[in-house]
Amino acid sequence: MAMEKIDLKKAKTIAQNKGLKPGKVKGTEGVQFTKGTNNRLVVISWDEFEKTLAKRKLAIYESGGWMKIMKG
Repeated sequence: MAMEKIDLKKAKTIAQNKGLKPGKVKGTEGVQFTKGTNNRLVVISWDEFEKTLAKRKLAIYESGGWMKIMKG
């Protein structure tokens, strides 16, 4: 199944259903989804997540319920 670009609204819904939150890799501008249990990541607001995606020209892609953040 091919990866399909999705908007933040759909990503939020998928994340909520999987118990995921937006996260930032400590000491970097890297973002990813997290359950909040990884010591390398800090949970951030959806607003900060969205701003970081835009700043870094990243987009969220989905396939079969799996999400990946890549260059948009």
